[in-house]
Amino acid sequence: MKILVMNAGSSSQKSCLYELPGGSLPEHPPEPLWEGQITWVEGVDHASVKVKTHQGHVLKQDLPPQSRFDDTLKLLKTLWTGDTQVIRSPEEIALVGHRVVHGGSHYRQSVVVTAAVKAEIERLAEFAPVHNPVNLEGIQITETLLGNQTPQVAVFDTAFHATLPPAAYIYPGRYEWLEQGIRRYGFHGISHQYCAQRAAQILQRDLANLRLINCHLGNGASLSAIRNGVSVDTTMGFTPLEGLMMGSRSGSIDPGIIIRLLRQEGYTVDQLDHLLNNDCGLEGLSGVSNDLRDIDAAIATGNQQAEQALEVYIHRLRWHIGAMLPSLGGLDALIFTAGIGENAPQIRAAACAPFEFLGLKLDPEKNANRPVDQDIATPDSAVRVLVIHTQEDWAIAQEAWRIYTTR
Repeated sequence: MKILVMNAGSSSQKSCLYELPGGSLPEHPPEPLWEGQITWVEGVDHASVKVKTHQGHVLKQDLPPQSRFDDTLKLLKTLWTGDTQVIRSPEEIALVGHRVVHGGSHYRQSVVVTAAVKAEIERLAEFAPVHNPVNLEGIQITETLLGNQTPQVAVFDTAFHATLPPAAYIYPGRYEWLEQGIRRYGFHGISHQYCAQRAAQILQRDLANLRLINCHLGNGASLSAIRNGVSVDTTMGFTPLEGLMMGSRSGSIDPGIIIRLLRQEGYTVDQLDHLLNNDCGLEGLSGVSNDLRDIDAAIATGNQQAEQALEVYIHRLRWHIGAMLPSLGGLDALIFTAGIGENAPQIRAAACAPFEFLGLKLDPEKNANRPVDQDIATPDSAVRVLVIHTQEDWAIAQEAWRIYTTR
């Protein structure tokens, strides 16, 4: 059984093809048969395509100016044409799984795509205007390519957080807000769910008996407090802007700042949107970059502004980790994942340091040795510390298979 995964972002389309021998899920994530990515850069008149297969074939090329829809069709056709061919025809694809960022309060789990589901994804673009339209476009593209007979499954990034209790998802504003759908939804749910399941495997524990804090630290970043396998708190809210300081997003700030900028600085709504999402966070404070590697390089040259930006980043990360603890009533494991979480030992060490009072003891040598899917706490640590390579695409494939086989 072959499952195609479509993971669309605002400026990219990542896709991969998995094969499940015997039609059942293996215990560990398999290597994709084929991986493809297409990237669009603002101001550049072509798209960059990269494809690789499990046999080692690689394709890199730039496509001439055309629509995103047509670019993606060309990407997917490399599955059965040229040196990157891994299937004989598109009919071999049995199932397609799509990452959809926003499922609102209606979709509490993944669903088979129908006309009604597509209409709701389109309606929810009001809440995720950058992502839901391109997620829907991915569904339309695969329908064009594979026809309506191939089942498709929408895997919602918000669904994992549908278990948040009302006290955690209701904002302290007007009750009418809640009636209008203004509430905390949470994001990165596919990654948080995968890492929780993988943590249970690594620890050889029952997920239903674990208390976890998962730190998804990339350019976008969020935490999830996971108790007995379900999300009970998270840092992102109505939008991915809430919570941690991120690469270029501000994270949570005093809303009075927004009022001041509107009144005294004359900002428009669109200018504020761009400012808070694209010109704040590490990039805005450092004046250097949204990339931690660039921040570290600037600090090495004595750049005090970059150093201060990193200090704020670490302070707010610690602050939010601490805020997750009361929802759990204890902590069995602290997990680090995504680009920064997996590759920045100094961030992991700084994040762990204040929690030694919990009996958490980090092993410096293990932390420094590029761990992947490993426990980096000392043997006598009361809290395990895990570094997990998040595999969102495989998690989407798993969800698609589960929904398809249990419908």
